[in-house]
Amino acid sequence: MGVRVNPGDTVEVNGMRLTPRALDYFLLNKPGNVITTNQDEKGRSSVMDLIEIPEKESLHLYPVGRLDRHTVGVLLITNDGELAHRLMHPSYQIDKLYAVRTTAAIKPNQLEQLVTGVMLDDGLAQVDDARYSSPDNKHEIGIRLHEGRNRQIRRMLEVMGHEVEHLERVNYAGLTSDGVRRGKWRRLQPHEVKKLKRLVKLI
Repeated sequence: MGVRVNPGDTVEVNGMRLTPRALDYFLLNKPGNVITTNQDEKGRSSVMDLIEIPEKESLHLYPVGRLDRHTVGVLLITNDGELAHRLMHPSYQIDKLYAVRTTAAIKPNQLEQLVTGVMLDDGLAQVDDARYSSPDNKHEIGIRLHEGRNRQIRRMLEVMGHEVEHLERVNYAGLTSDGVRRGKWRRLQPHEVKKLKRLVKLI
């Protein structure tokens, strides 16, 4: 049976006092050619190599969701398991906004097709919104979605005959990389953590 632990309680196991683990939250502006994992068996650079803090290992940090190797932009890294689980769970429909550049111009009907759906090998995939970043540039679009399939945007566009030249996540659950250079990170402010928890009904 579980036992609820209240603030001020002391918890001991075999005579050893347990110390609550501090929760920490980092926003990384992920660069390209970096793997979104704690460590890579092939020895490739991982996003965790970029978080340069002495207590990194003791905090047991891990990335929330994945960005493929060549996708750049906003990535949340934390040790708050409950928050991470809810942010990634499809039932909470967390918004993600991407800036995409393709080698060939995207036609208006193809924007509509991204929303109505593209059949992939793992089923129909859809985005919530797709539109040109500028009316004069048909190579750059913005895509908003809440699904989180592996390489979803790249795969959808590949099925439609497009090669993705640049893919950046510019917004994740309201977080942006404003003021954070590519490859750098910052800790989230308390009000940002509260906003994330409100989104997934933790507070």
